[in-house]
Amino acid sequence: MVAVAQLYARDLPELLFPPGRDVLQILWCPLIHEGDVSAARPELYWRSEHETAAAGAGLLAEPPQPYEYDEEFVPQPSTVSPTKVVEYPNWDMPPGLSQTLEERFEAFERRLGASYWDVATTIQSKAGGYPGWTQPPSWPDCACGRRMEHLLSITATEPGYGRWLPLDEHRADSRKPMVLTEADPAVFDAIGHGMDMGGLGGMYFFVCRTCPGMPFSYRYDC
Repeated sequence: MVAVAQLYARDLPELLFPPGRDVLQILWCPLIHEGDVSAARPELYWRSEHETAAAGAGLLAEPPQPYEYDEEFVPQPSTVSPTKVVEYPNWDMPPGLSQTLEERFEAFERRLGASYWDVATTIQSKAGGYPGWTQPPSWPDCACGRRMEHLLSITATEPGYGRWLPLDEHRADSRKPMVLTEADPAVFDAIGHGMDMGGLGGMYFFVCRTCPGMPFSYRYDC
């Protein structure tokens, strides 16, 4: 297994952690597992930072490299700087609503030079919001019958321009609208974790907050 993401409750106050847990970890086996989808196989863990630190004497300073792996599912070491944003539904828009709002979408594009469908939902690693589906939506249902909630996305793509790029990473000399501004060349090559994930794919994680233990499921989308 390789470590993919570790998030702390103190950095994500909007993300609801289970009682007594304040660390979220995503790991996966970096081999491509054949089946309904051909991708890595993930696991999700909720932990206590205090309990983890107390057991830290036996932990390795550097995680060992996997003996066997597919390189496209092994992340480069990186850090995250959480940026709070508001997303709107794209593929997940209720049936018929896009036709009702069509004139507004056209006016939006004329004013800003960008399509609503390109800026409503970001396709990048994130907590909360909507999955950035590239295929038709496939929300999992929990064993209790309820549709699960999107918790987290790990995607191969990270924004190099536009609305989803943090403000301090935009080109300072750009005269384009914010939704079209490119990243500062000084930071562009440092963006992201370096995984292709099967050709710019994404792994979306879902949880059921009603059931004990907060069961999770995932979808691979490419």
